[in-house]
Amino acid sequence: MNASRTPSALRLVVLISGGGTTLKNLLDKIGAGQLQAEILLVVSSNPQARGLQIAQSAGIPTKVIDRKSCSTPEAYSNALFGACRAIGTEYVVMGGFLTHVLIPTDFENRVLNIHPALIPAFCGKGFFGHRVHEAVLGYGAKVSGCTVHFVDNQYDHGPIILQHIVPVLDDDTPDTLAARVFEAECEVYPEALRMLASGKVTVMGRNVKFE
Repeated sequence: MNASRTPSALRLVVLISGGGTTLKNLLDKIGAGQLQAEILLVVSSNPQARGLQIAQSAGIPTKVIDRKSCSTPEAYSNALFGACRAIGTEYVVMGGFLTHVLIPTDFENRVLNIHPALIPAFCGKGFFGHRVHEAVLGYGAKVSGCTVHFVDNQYDHGPIILQHIVPVLDDDTPDTLAARVFEAECEVYPEALRMLASGKVTVMGRNVKFE
């Protein structure tokens, strides 16, 4: 992928499974004029996700696509990305989306995720939420952070766009470390989207470069 364009409002779909904290952060950045983007749709894998209320309060259409309602992984992928194609989204942004989904060819390098650690450490299947921070502290790591990456068909594996380092303090708990990492996430995720909006991004294999 290598495109040059005048920065303009990105057309986004946000995928959620829970509280919608990442969704709220993106909406706050958009509202403050710090991110030129439009969230066209919020899709949840969980009908009880609190993030659906955040979307509805912001006047954003919502859709629930439960994995259990689809007979195969391919059917689930078709349902989810079919909804994205129908409204002409440019990028799909995962915000605490906990359901594995196959990425179709036309969405390669168009689906983003943020992971609350420095990939390739403390990542992969089963590493989400506080489990990540518990593992970091249990290992005795001196730094952690967050990683924005493109999504492929493996957990936490696609090309890395941005990373931000966060110190691990001697008196940290999973809660305090999570809060510090989330502060970094709130800045790094919008920054990655701003870079994509500029069009000055090249993806060559696993290497993401910026002009």
